[in-house]
This record gives sequence, structure tokens and C-alpha cells, in this order.
Amino acid sequence: MKSGFVNIVGNPNVGKSTLMNLLVGERISIATFKAQTTRHRIMGIVNTPTMQVVYSDTPGVLKPNYKLQEQMLQFSESALQDADILLYMTDVVEKADKNEEFLAKVARMKVPVLLLINKIDQSNQQELTAKADEWHEALPNAEIFPISAKAKFGVDQVMRRIEELLPDAPPYFDTDQLTDKPARFFVNEIIREKILLYYDKEIPYSVEVAVESFKETDRSIHINATIFCERESQKGIIIGHGGVALKRVSSEARKDLERFFGKSIYLETFVKVDKDWRQSGKAMKRYGYDLD
Repeated sequence: MKSGFVNIVGNPNVGKSTLMNLLVGERISIATFKAQTTRHRIMGIVNTPTMQVVYSDTPGVLKPNYKLQEQMLQFSESALQDADILLYMTDVVEKADKNEEFLAKVARMKVPVLLLINKIDQSNQQELTAKADEWHEALPNAEIFPISAKAKFGVDQVMRRIEELLPDAPPYFDTDQLTDKPARFFVNEIIREKILLYYDKEIPYSVEVAVESFKETDRSIHINATIFCERESQKGIIIGHGGVALKRVSSEARKDLERFFGKSIYLETFVKVDKDWRQSGKAMKRYGYDLD
């Protein structure tokens, strides 16, 4: 039996969550066109008769400006510590000298590192060759794979190489388990995804979601969720004139939740202010941003 942790790291907006969902074969991570979409380290577990692969999606690596981003960086750095195989993801635009401090840690790793150059459908052969040379210099021990996660190109080769490199070990999780996160976590993430898609500027980054109640029957789930923001002015924007904006978020989230859980969803959403929560250690813990 082969089993191991395959952790995906890289800078914001290079396609880590799109790749994660492809590798797992399920929509585990929310993926939008906006940077910093992923805030937590999220595991997706793939089981076959001969192996268990525990994939981890992580927040994009960045220099922190507030406590939330400090915690996000900790999630990314924790993925360097327990990886059996590391997937370092970049794209055809990003330069190899971005976030040199984190990259230096990757270069010192003793486990196999697969460097994935994503979005190759937006490049040509000459540019791709130059980009591969640049990355080979930065991470000489890494194996380089050009891919397009969106077009599902090159991902099969990456999966085959992961299977070859996985260590011999017993499974770490039950073989029917898909993720390490509870159901409520995915409710939070799906609602937050809609906020990322439908609001501009600072609003999506100032928002956190908490599920207050989750009551499940054989056919349906009744959910009460609160959207927390940092300012009264933000609360007004999220609700919108006559509640129209919030109704749109709730309606779109409900459709995705029904697909995700395969049941009828009754979703009620509320908006509250939690002033400057992104700078508060207590709030970080309350919203699940701790590594313990």
C-alpha cells in the first residue's frame, strides 16, 4: 500500500485550487479569479485499492499585512513540514524571484518537488522554454511539468508521477473519507465564494462566514449562517438596496450547496459587524484560523 501527503503551494492566483479540484475529482476548494481566495489549508483525500493520496490546497504565499494573512502564511508554511511530495505551482507570467524567502525554503526540502508551470495555453513554446530554464535555475532539484489546469492539460502526467513517488505506508484516513473538513466548513466556503464573485474592492476580503445552525434530515438541511464584516458601511453594501444583494448571494449559494450535499437546502443568511476582526487573535481562533 502507498500513502502520502501531496501539498500544493505557490503564490496567489496561479491556479492551485483549480488543480486541487482536478486531482481530487471533487469540488473541494473554491476557485475564483481573485487572489487570496483560499484562506485555509484544505485536504482532499483520494483512495484506490493500492494507495491513498492526501492532497492539500493552501493559501497563496504573500507578505502579511494583518493577522489573517499571517495565519494564511502559516498554513502555507505548515505544508512544507509534512509533505511527502511538494507541488510548487507557478504560471507562465510569474517570475522566479517572487517571494524568494519562501522559495529558499522549498529549495532546501529533501522530499521530491514537482514544479508545475500553469496556464501554458496563454504562452508559446519559446516563452515556455525560457520560463522553464528560469525555474530550473531557481529550483535545480525540482522536476518541471508544464500544465494547464483549466484546460486539463498535462495533469495526468503529474498524477502518474505522484503515484510513482508515493512512499509505502498504510492509509492515514478512513478509505471512505473525502476531506478533513466538516460539512459546516464547506457551507462557509461556498457562501464566501459568492461574495468574492459578486462584490468589489475590499468587501470580499473583509468578510468571514460562520454557520450558526446546521440541522440535517434524510432529505434536507436547514442552515442559518452569519456573514461578518468589519464596518457598518460594508454591512449596507452586502445587504444591498431592499436586501437584493444578499438575496442573490443566498440564492446562488443555496444552488451550489444542493449540488454539494445532494439534498434540499433551506438557507437563511444574516449580516453582522465584527469590527477589525482580521486584526484580532481571538477572532482568528473563533473563525478557525489556528493550526492546532
